[in-house]
Amino acid sequence: MLEGKALLEKARSLSNRPEDQIARACGYVGPSGRLLKKSFYRALVVAKGYALPSQSPSGGKSGSGTKGRQAEFRTRVHGNGNLLIGHAYTRRMGLEPGAEFRIEIHQETGAIWLLPIDAATAEALQAGEAAEGGIAEEA
Repeated sequence: MLEGKALLEKARSLSNRPEDQIARACGYVGPSGRLLKKSFYRALVVAKGYALPSQSPSGGKSGSGTKGRQAEFRTRVHGNGNLLIGHAYTRRMGLEPGAEFRIEIHQETGAIWLLPIDAATAEALQAGEAAEGGIAEEA
C-alpha cells in the first residue's frame, strides 16, 4: 500500500479514472480481494498533511479507528421464548464451551443465577431428576 508522497503522485497520475481503480492501483486491497476504501481515504488525508485522531490502542484493525461492536449488557426474550446470552458476555465471564450451570431464579428480585455444576453436583441432579421421574410415573 502506497503512502505519503508516493500515494499522492500515483493518485494524481490516475485522477481521470474511477476511485475504485485508483485505490486498487495504490494497493488498497485486502487479502480476500475486497477494496479497502476507508484505509485508502485515510491515507490520502494523512498524505495531504492533515492530522487524524490517533488509532485505538486496543489493537483493532490498522487504520480502522473503530472498536467494532460492543457489548450492551442488555438482552431480550426472543419470539420463541428463548433468552440468549452472547459470546461477548460468556467470554468476559471466562466460560468455556460445554460448561454446565444450574439456573435458579432469585425469588425476591427475579434475578437469574447461573450456578456452576461440578461432577458431584451433576450426579446429584441426575439422581434427583430420576427420582422425580419415578414419582411422576407412579401418579
